[in-house]
Amino acid sequence: MGAQQPTPLPYDAPMSEQQMAAIEQHALRFQQDFQRVRREVQKAVVGHKAVVDGVLIALFANGHALLEGVPGLGKTLLVRSLSQALSLVFSRIQFTPDLMPADVTGTTIVVERDGARDFQFRKGPVFTQILLADEINRATPKTQSSLLEAMQERSVTVGGVTHVLDKPFLVMATQNPIEQEGTYPLPEAQLDRFFFKLEVGYSSREELSEILNRTTAGESPAIERVLDANTILSHQKLVRYVHVAPHVQDYAVRLVLATHPQGPFATPMTNKYLRFGASPRAAQTLVLGAKVMALLGGRAQVTSDDIRACALPALRHRVLVNFEGEAEGVHPDSIISNALETLPADARVPA
Repeated sequence: MGAQQPTPLPYDAPMSEQQMAAIEQHALRFQQDFQRVRREVQKAVVGHKAVVDGVLIALFANGHALLEGVPGLGKTLLVRSLSQALSLVFSRIQFTPDLMPADVTGTTIVVERDGARDFQFRKGPVFTQILLADEINRATPKTQSSLLEAMQERSVTVGGVTHVLDKPFLVMATQNPIEQEGTYPLPEAQLDRFFFKLEVGYSSREELSEILNRTTAGESPAIERVLDANTILSHQKLVRYVHVAPHVQDYAVRLVLATHPQGPFATPMTNKYLRFGASPRAAQTLVLGAKVMALLGGRAQVTSDDIRACALPALRHRVLVNFEGEAEGVHPDSIISNALETLPADARVPA
């Protein structure tokens, strides 16, 4: 990344030419590293460019990603490929109804040495840097909640003792939206912990042919490790230095408020189909995701287009559709897209 990071600005301070040049110089290295990881992942994962980019944006923004799609679309393969492209410790947990919280966090056991007994903590699979929580909605709420502290605080408390997790720490969870028998839908509080919710769709005709070419010919792609933990942490720090002008930040705020029923910026679709809108964490996600987008564009400042690019994955799991919306099959994406179409980006709205 270079010897010295650019200096962060107060939220309301203009950016000087020197500061802008410094961030843009670091942005070039960020672009290169982002593209290197993307290329390695795409050696194994065919298509799904938006999903791959979404996972990488969550990584560099120090967030977590929830991948939703029917079985067999490559969700687990994507996570495994990412772990291979990064020099990070990787763990996988297959969530099942009989999984217990101690199976995730670890437990304290009694160890006998030289006739004396002592308590020792045995770490669970959550003590890693990339955690694949496979089919997270198949575990009970008690087990699901064991991830809450790890995702939010980057630590685990067992027996009154807090254990700090290594950095960076990224949870990538998968869930199947169609097989709901024997599942426990994630509560809103836990969904809110995920930076992005990414929907994994079907492959196209060309992509499916390429999948067959790669997987039925007896060859497996060799994915190289291209980034280490220190480089990722340095990029995460750089993201925070990207500047957001007050009117762009206000656009992110108004976009979140547009999901609040009966609020001052609510759209007719919001008032008709939503029970609850997005939380303040959604606004944080919009801004941080937009900062990563700005760096990918080689820019030191966020634009309203960067905010819009992050709106669907940042908001779709943070709004709750009401009974009428469910009855009419209204998807949260439709409500968010309507807000994007109707909410002016450049309006100077007084506080």
